[in-house]
Amino acid sequence: MTHVIRKADRDDAGRLAALAAVTFPLACPPSTSPADIAAHLANTLSEANFVSYLGDPAVTVLVIDAVGELCGYSLLAARPAQDPGVAAVLTMLPSTELSKCYVHPDHHGLGAAAELMHASISAAAAAGARGLWLGVNDQNARAIRFYEKSGFRKVGTKSFTLGSTVEHDFVMERPLTP
Repeated sequence: MTHVIRKADRDDAGRLAALAAVTFPLACPPSTSPADIAAHLANTLSEANFVSYLGDPAVTVLVIDAVGELCGYSLLAARPAQDPGVAAVLTMLPSTELSKCYVHPDHHGLGAAAELMHASISAAAAAGARGLWLGVNDQNARAIRFYEKSGFRKVGTKSFTLGSTVEHDFVMERPLTP
């Protein structure tokens, strides 16, 4: 399949929200309630939220565009970690957060995630970051393996409120080279 990885623009916001509605639930533990997932989608991954992300100069959203269909995206936030526990464990500063990195399940196992990760790493390095960090649910073994294969290592933990439950994430970090 022909695709290109590019920076998202405001016209992508609706398609990003639709993609997030498919991909975010896959990253949640099986015990996560549909109501909690729906609340997170509405409060964090709606079209309006993506319009806001795309207008934020500290945020870069990359998309995998497969001839007009978005099949993956990442969201990079180039700002200091807001969580004091996360800030305390990061060693490569300045650091960019890989806040989101999702690929449509129809494209799993085809190399799209690796390409998106490579583009995300390159974008963060080009913007001057020395490190890239992320939080991943401690029960998401598939994602953890992918991140470790991509050069990340566990450096700490953090909590993540998802609707009415508190989830536990590993904080993972990797160095960047310009």
